[in-house]
Amino acid sequence: MHSSTHYRARAVAISCALSAALAACTSSGGRPTSAVPAARSSSAASPSASASVLTPTAVTTAPTPSGTPTPASVSAAPTPSSVRTTPTPSSRYPLHTNIVATTFWVGEIFDPQAADGSQVISTYDDHWLANYGGCDGVQSSSGCQTERRTAANGYFPTTMTPRQNPFYLDLPFDDVNDAQAAASRASVVPWAHEPAYVGLLASPDRSLMKNRWVAIKLGGSVCYGQIEDAGPGDYNDAAYVFGSNDARPANQRYGGAGMDVSPALNGCLGFTELNGDTDKVSWWFVDSAAVPPGPWTKIITS
Repeated sequence: MHSSTHYRARAVAISCALSAALAACTSSGGRPTSAVPAARSSSAASPSASASVLTPTAVTTAPTPSGTPTPASVSAAPTPSSVRTTPTPSSRYPLHTNIVATTFWVGEIFDPQAADGSQVISTYDDHWLANYGGCDGVQSSSGCQTERRTAANGYFPTTMTPRQNPFYLDLPFDDVNDAQAAASRASVVPWAHEPAYVGLLASPDRSLMKNRWVAIKLGGSVCYGQIEDAGPGDYNDAAYVFGSNDARPANQRYGGAGMDVSPALNGCLGFTELNGDTDKVSWWFVDSAAVPPGPWTKIITS
């Protein structure tokens, strides 16, 4: 999702990107539709460069802006309970508890009339659908639909091969397209002045948020994902995203959701709903070096 100001300024570009992406889906056998039912909302466009993509069996050797190291290859995707080491929250990365998490997926179109009604593009990538590799679900006559994910294949999609990490999420802080968030990012983002990031502060089209790792916990399961969009419903909620007092999300839509998670994270965490707004999680930021091996490290978006 993105700020209304950003959308008004880029309405023509977004419309063209959406039309082109839907045409690509149609030519590849899918039949997109403007009537795609869904229970929640998420993202849209960005002026930044497209994310680099990887083959499904490879782990990136090029570091992300945060200096993400190359983890060991994962020969078999472990279940969340088999992870050996679990990073814990800290004063630097406080714990956020009892947060409603809804589900979104690359290629979803839940409201073609809304400025933030599509995941064909994200706030950080105008070509998210193409760069990801297509619909992160099942392409049908009703459009790009989500699907239940299981540990049998590491929670990966069953009908397509992603070129980016299928363990992705969003948080409501858009430091590229929201003017207030962009103006405050140097003072509120904890890693803003680390060597790998400080140079980005002078580049308004480069995000400090994209590709950062987040640990998400539900019951006894802890899974990890990378930030690839902004939302839901708000784009400058620094008090919630970076605060240390477990603040509630400012967003009041979609059950008051404080994050969207991908189908892979939905399955990994064992959500009760495939596409609802009743599952509640705890979460905290994690430095890339602390992310344990798992299905979330089979492909790392950089």
